[in-house]
Parts: sequence; C-alpha cells; structure tokens
Amino acid sequence: MKTDVLVIGAGAVGTAITRELTKYKLNVICVDKREDVGGDCSKSNSAIIHTGYDAKPGTLESELVVAANPAYDKLTKDLDIPFERIGAILPAITDEQFEQLPAIKEKAVNNRVYDVDFLTKEQIIKMEPNINPQVKGGLYIPRESIIDPFIFVVAMAENAVANGAQFILNCEVTGIKKDGDKVIGAETTKGYIEADYIINAAGLFCDDIANMVGKGEYTVIPRKGQFYILDKNTECKVNHIVLPIPTKVTKGKLMTPTIHGNMLVGPTAEDLEDKYDKSTNKEGLDSIRADVSKLIPGVKLQDTITQYAGLRANRNPEGLNIDTYEDVKHYVNLSGVRSTGLTNSISCGTYVANLLKDMGLNMVWKDDFIEKRKGIVRIKDLPKEEQHRMIKENPLYGNIVCRCETVTEGEIVDAIHSPIPATTVDAIKRRLRAGMGRCQGGFCGPKVIEILARELGVEPKDIRKNNSKSYMVCGKVK
Repeated sequence: MKTDVLVIGAGAVGTAITRELTKYKLNVICVDKREDVGGDCSKSNSAIIHTGYDAKPGTLESELVVAANPAYDKLTKDLDIPFERIGAILPAITDEQFEQLPAIKEKAVNNRVYDVDFLTKEQIIKMEPNINPQVKGGLYIPRESIIDPFIFVVAMAENAVANGAQFILNCEVTGIKKDGDKVIGAETTKGYIEADYIINAAGLFCDDIANMVGKGEYTVIPRKGQFYILDKNTECKVNHIVLPIPTKVTKGKLMTPTIHGNMLVGPTAEDLEDKYDKSTNKEGLDSIRADVSKLIPGVKLQDTITQYAGLRANRNPEGLNIDTYEDVKHYVNLSGVRSTGLTNSISCGTYVANLLKDMGLNMVWKDDFIEKRKGIVRIKDLPKEEQHRMIKENPLYGNIVCRCETVTEGEIVDAIHSPIPATTVDAIKRRLRAGMGRCQGGFCGPKVIEILARELGVEPKDIRKNNSKSYMVCGKVK
C-alpha cells in the first residue's frame, strides 16, 4: 500500500489534518489503532470551542486557537455539526478573584481576543440566576461555544472520505521506516504502508511514535479529567459556560450546558502514568462537588445520569509543538495538544499543510473539493409531515429503539452503513446518542446489539462496546 501522506491518529487533530490535505491532489491515508475515529481526548472532553482568551500570549497554541474560533460558524454549517455560541461567564466570587479580572482581560487583549468585557454583579445574576449570590463581578467571553465533539470528528472524517481520503481503523503503527534521513513508510498491524510524508497526530501516544524516529525528547503525561453529566430535567441549570478563575495547572471545574441539553460539570486535573486509566473515583468526584458548589451553590449532582473521565495529552516539557527536523525529513510531529485541541484542530490542519508545502510536497489545489457534508437525518427533529414521508418510505424509521433520545432503527442502520461505519455499541452512541439518555442504554442496549449483529452479519456475541476485547455478550443462557 502506498500513499503521498500518512496521518497517524484519527482524533480531532488527525481527522482535521486529513480533511485539509484532501483539498489538494494528494493520496492521503489516516490510520488509528482504535475501532472508530475520535481518538481518546477528542471523545471525552468538555465539548467547548474556545476563543483563546486565556492562552499564553505569543505561543503557537494562542495563534492556532484564536485563528480557529471564527471558522466554526461556517464549518459547522457546512458539515452539519451541532454548534452554538452560548458565551461564557467568568465570575469572581472572592475579593482575591475579583482583583485578578483586569489581568485576565489584559491577557485576552494580548491574545487578540478583543470582545471580552467586564460584568457587574447585577449583570451576572441576571444572566445566571443560579450563580453564587456573593459574586463580586466577572468577565463575559461571548464567543466561547459548545459543540458535539463526537459528530465533529465523524463529520471531518466523512468529509475527508468524500474527498478521497482513506481511513484504516484497528490499525496500530508498530514502527517507522527510514531511508537515510528521510521517513519512507510505517509498519502497522495491517501491513506496511509506504508514504512520502508522515504526520504524527497520535495524541496521548505521540511520544511513542516520536521514539520510533529518534525524536523522543519529550514525554506525554496523561492528565485525567473526571466529569458529571446531569439529567436534562435537573432543576439547577446554567445558560452559559460558567468558568472558574483558571490556575496555572488547569482551567478549573466548570458547569456548562451541552449541545443536547444536559448539564456538564467538571473536570478534575490529575496527572497519571497510565494512559489507559479512565476510571472515576470518589475523591475526584467529591472535589468537583466542592469546587463547582462555590460557583453554583444549588447544583444538584444527585441528578447525575453518568460520570466519565477523559485524558488530556499533557506534554513534558509543556507546550503545544508542531515540529519538523533536519535529520528526519518528510516527518511532522505534533505534541502537547491538550485542552484546546478540539478547537485548534482545524488550524493545525492548515498549519501542517503549509509545512508540507515548505518541505517540498507538491500541493496542487483541487477545483472540485466537496465542502459540504450531510449527517444522519434525526427523525425526531423533522416536521410531522416529513416524519410520515420517511416512515412510509422506510418503516425502520418508525421503530424507536432508544426512548430517552428518540433514536430509530432506521437511523442506527444508516450509521452502520455510513462512510465511517459504526461497528460498535459506543460508535452508535456517539453518532446518535442511543444509550446517552437517562437510562444509559438499559432499555435500548440489547436492541442496538441485535441490529449491529444483523447488519454486520455476525453473532451478537461478536459485538463489542468499543475496543477489541470489550464484548457485550458472553454467550447464550438458554
């Protein structure tokens, strides 16, 4: 197998780079060791598109995030991605926090985020009635936004496929081959892939890939973030992203609406050694309760429907880096893409494309690039007349499988046979939210397994939750 460019990693950054490269007359392959696109960090985060107001001024991260934010209005419309600019409020609860506000606003200006403004106590309480009444004042960041991070990655990948890219999943890179000082291909669990250029966008595992070419001058320290997801009917809600005053270690524990109407509360910031540890624990969840209650005293964490943990690819030494090397030609290494990675992924795509051009890759612009992508039609969002028409054409659209999120059998079948096929229970969940509601799959889970098995032509016992060993069924009981 041969390609012009091989992208390692199909998270937000890897899929965005892949899509960007399909704007040119290039053969592009993206590989990932997981069963689906979405990586690790890209499918377990706070689902916020940042402005970069609080980035370190003058850094590459600041440049990429600030550049990316305005592009989301058109991108999400073109690719049919749920997105909303609800804005963020940064309340100061104590006098000490209040004194930090001018410096935070100045930092925003230094990052060229000019629309951050001061709010009085009265303004904040009017905007957020459930805020701590002791609030002294705060800042308003109007372009902080929420998105569906799962659909974002799927949409980027599907659009890349529509433009000629190839995604090879369940495909782990085990070595990179060089000819002298130039990379020429990668050994994988699905065979050798010859490539003129290689992009390392492996996120949590980018240091492992870097070591394969002798560029392991850094390590990735996974930073765990635990979250609560609250039921849509919880009494205490917020209208905006409510952010704490950030620290040197973390942006802190926030409360925000999700794009689908739940409340998201968290995260923690815990440095680990294990890149696979996504467990939640009492200590972490209790710290969320203690900290978020200072912002929103009435938050009802007893309304949780689930908790989860995500890992950020924290780099040591710290900092977002996109590196090329004189002694390892035709290779680009991305590292330190963490909290703002979902946001800056599209800027990373443009940045990497320009690097490849500077490195000598012949970048010829396509005149037939497909800009738009249409997602799976959600029956519940259609007018009654359109629902009736679709059900008449395909009765599977009238069979509701997930009652909590109103997901039909027809939509699940569409996801299984989409350009990036959903072949696991979690892949269905991420695309359609089947299993993300109040009962967390207690009702729809068995039916989803049944549909997957039927459409994939396998036995139910062969259906997995996500990775290769996460089987949902162990055998028949009678």
